[in-house]
Amino acid sequence: MSIDGLALQGIYGSLIAFGWKVLWAVVVLAIGRRMIKYLVNLIGRSMDRHHFDESLHTFLIPAIRLSLFIILGIIVASMLGVEMTSVVALLASAGLAVGLALQGSLANLAGGVLIMALRPFRVGDFIEAAGYSGTVEQIQIFYTYLRTPDNRRVIIPNAQLSNSSGINYSTNPTRRLDFIFSTSYDSDINTVKEVLSRVTGEHPSVLEDPKPQIVLGEHGDSGLNYFVRVWVDRTDYWPTRFDILEKVKIEFDKAGIEIPYQQIDIHVNNK
Repeated sequence: MSIDGLALQGIYGSLIAFGWKVLWAVVVLAIGRRMIKYLVNLIGRSMDRHHFDESLHTFLIPAIRLSLFIILGIIVASMLGVEMTSVVALLASAGLAVGLALQGSLANLAGGVLIMALRPFRVGDFIEAAGYSGTVEQIQIFYTYLRTPDNRRVIIPNAQLSNSSGINYSTNPTRRLDFIFSTSYDSDINTVKEVLSRVTGEHPSVLEDPKPQIVLGEHGDSGLNYFVRVWVDRTDYWPTRFDILEKVKIEFDKAGIEIPYQQIDIHVNNK
């Protein structure tokens, strides 16, 4: 056989081998696409069953689909004989550079995913976190938006919310109101407790169970301090607080119960 024939035979063999690689790559690509579609749909249905936030669903599903297609592309390219070491190293270097440049945004992104997945609070809840108090208006991937009681909009990075302590006042249907009422030492204890019991017992927003608690809490510098604890629905918290404060002052005045001023006794030693 001539040299040209051997060369053609070698080329033909190489083409056959490459053709088989292409064929297998196409098969793997087709199967991989079907598997990715199945997995993404499965994850989406699972998120729907567990009632994940719509913003999290909108972000995660495309991100998972893109990641799976990148993995599939690397597998197919390696089957075609592409040297993947340099490609993977390049992708890793690019990912590291992007991560360092966007580390703040990535921290907010991770915080947003955690908040949407774990749900420490939801839209409509009244929370106290990151030095602010307000009603949650929106929970997005990077930021959470609060509306304060004085109608200001606060934008808080999700990294701060996910890495700090917070209070969710809307978790339970009821809240406890705590008061401290001071009277002079000359006031009759039974009379004071009777007035406080009547004011709290007659208020329509105060719950009967748990029962209101009225005790003499401490002997203060200027008077006796009575601790009053009552339970209300969380939506009635502030109106009930303001109303009871006003009614207690009115009833104290009617009963002649004195609310003491801060005072200091000064003893002068004349020598």
